[in-house]
Amino acid sequence: MRPPKPEARPERVSFLRYLRLFRRDILSAQPAKLYGAWMAEFKTPFFRSFLVNDPKLVREVLNVRPEDFPKSDRISEGLRPLLGNSVFVTNGAEWERQRRIIDPAFEGGRLRDTFPAMWAAGEQAVARMEEGRVEVEQAASFAAADVIFRTLFSIPIEDKVAGEVFTRFRDYQRSQPLLNLAAFVPLPGWMPRVFRPKTRAAARAIRGLITGLTRARMAAIEAGSAPDDLATKIMTTPDPETGELFTADEMVDQVAIFFLAGHETSASALSWALYLLAMSPQWQARVAAEAVALEAGPDVAVMGKLRVSRDVFREALRLYPPVPMMVREAGCPEEFRGRRVETGAMVVVSPWHLHRHERLWDNPDGFDPARWETENGKTCARDAFIPFSSGARVCPGAGFAMFEGPLLLSMLVRAFRFEVIDGAEPVPQAHLTVRAKDGIWLRVTRRETD
Repeated sequence: MRPPKPEARPERVSFLRYLRLFRRDILSAQPAKLYGAWMAEFKTPFFRSFLVNDPKLVREVLNVRPEDFPKSDRISEGLRPLLGNSVFVTNGAEWERQRRIIDPAFEGGRLRDTFPAMWAAGEQAVARMEEGRVEVEQAASFAAADVIFRTLFSIPIEDKVAGEVFTRFRDYQRSQPLLNLAAFVPLPGWMPRVFRPKTRAAARAIRGLITGLTRARMAAIEAGSAPDDLATKIMTTPDPETGELFTADEMVDQVAIFFLAGHETSASALSWALYLLAMSPQWQARVAAEAVALEAGPDVAVMGKLRVSRDVFREALRLYPPVPMMVREAGCPEEFRGRRVETGAMVVVSPWHLHRHERLWDNPDGFDPARWETENGKTCARDAFIPFSSGARVCPGAGFAMFEGPLLLSMLVRAFRFEVIDGAEPVPQAHLTVRAKDGIWLRVTRRETD
């Protein structure tokens, strides 16, 4: 039994048909040949783009010369109402300044400081989990949001404001695709951007709530009564080059992307990991057996003992990378594999296709957490595994996610058994992240304890 994968589109389709498929789901809008191609070129009346799967080209774009391949401004078209001018969408000097302020909050020592909050969120996720036929994406989303609010603002998801942000964000996620057509059809600068009413309303509500949290925290910092969490750390970290702090408005932008990146992506990976374990009782048993190490309590040292859970979570990130495609823009003329890449052309790096590339991975569509200990797995982990991007723009929260994911997975599997339901196979779709079309439904039963 192989993990589900979207059906690829026919090799040749009309441009109109492509746009319809793309609007529905960017993964099923792609042809099957991308799973074996080193590069593919797409030409339309409106744009020209190149998808690169060659690890050498991916490294060139993301690691070696990232300044020559900035993040495309078009990628922000659909996300601007929520993210404003956050680190996710900026480039150049502004992006560098934002990372200088943000990165210290996610250093190793600070991650250890957040562990008790992660643990508390995991305990609450176990307490909330129901038995029977359960939609685990919703449960994973709630758990991931709880982690974010506890580590960022020292409040649980049960807090009124945190709960409302979560609810509003769910509305936004359902109304806004990861990439809208504006990302591929360039519009004149003078033309107003049109967003769906639900998208605008949800973004406005989320940003209003985050503004309240941010201003309250700034007041607490001035009064000397702020908790020592991620929000306080970021708000009190000056740019080492200019000495400037984030303004309140800038902090709202950053909190919005922290919630998007830290909640939405973690929830996606965790829910797919639970499904993969439900498909593979043998691996689920190994995760459950290993999770006895959690009996020692909330000590960060336990993370070194959750190796199976870590490898399962990595395999979920490989098969279902939360962000399936990354769009860059050629800043100068290039030549890729003998093809001319003009200035302004889009260069697409696709973790979805790279992670399943038939010429790179052994058993690319199979679920095999043991692969990470093989020579092929180690090589691909270095050259063809980029769930958090790579190079200068690697996600600052990558280490955070690799703490959170295996921990929550271990805590849930230690307490419950997850089984697939006949006739309820999830269909992956990419909108804000890779989620299931109608959710991930599993049968959940509490494990008997000795």
